[in-house]
Amino acid sequence: MKSVLGLCHEWWRVNPGSPATRGPQRAIFARWGEGTGLGRWGGNPGSPATRGPQRAIFARWGEGTGLARWGGNPGLRLAGNTLFAVVLLAVCFAFSRAASGQVVPAGDEGGYNLTVGATATGYWLQYGPRKMLGVAAIADLDTKRRMGIEGEAQWLIFHQTANVHTTTYLIGPRYHMTFGRWQPYAKGLIGLGQFNYPYNLGTDNDLVIAPGAGVDFRLTKRVRIRIADFEYQIWPQFNYGTLSSYGLSTGIRVRIF
Repeated sequence: MKSVLGLCHEWWRVNPGSPATRGPQRAIFARWGEGTGLGRWGGNPGSPATRGPQRAIFARWGEGTGLARWGGNPGLRLAGNTLFAVVLLAVCFAFSRAASGQVVPAGDEGGYNLTVGATATGYWLQYGPRKMLGVAAIADLDTKRRMGIEGEAQWLIFHQTANVHTTTYLIGPRYHMTFGRWQPYAKGLIGLGQFNYPYNLGTDNDLVIAPGAGVDFRLTKRVRIRIADFEYQIWPQFNYGTLSSYGLSTGIRVRIF
């Protein structure tokens, strides 16, 4: 302890700012600052003679932090970069506020709407083949961001031959777009199909996959006309190999909420 205090006393006994002591000061700073970064300062950090060492120190100390690119007075560079960052954030904030203030198209607003309806259906059943007629009940739960769910129950019970008829219960996603009063859509449904064999010899319950597409027309705020709906049904578990059928439907939908 005495040796350390004695050293400090000897050093501070002379004016630290005098030219005679600049060398000892540099030596003391160099020894005391080893491993801390101060050992590389060399002398009075603010003096013109040490600006080169300062740049070297900041270049080494600032590697990977952005300070390595400053080269000169780090305080001025820091102030400039801070000002630039503040201005950039202000511009970004202004643009975001302007974008949020724009009117969102009706088709992209949040929320849901539910419509229910009925359609008349004409189908070409690949069992014979047979042309059949039927009816269907539909329900569409749509988001106003173009995605929704469609449920469909269909009964092909008219224009039967030998009591052959089918019933399907399907559900799946649908994607729609809105162009004024027109709303085209595509859908992919899956569910259960019931097939009644000729002369009521038996009934099958099979998986049914049904992609499709169509277009609706908004007649009023609550009423929509289903202009055309095309659907292709695939029965992959049918007893006599995969059964397929396709048809067109037209009908009406009424908005509940």
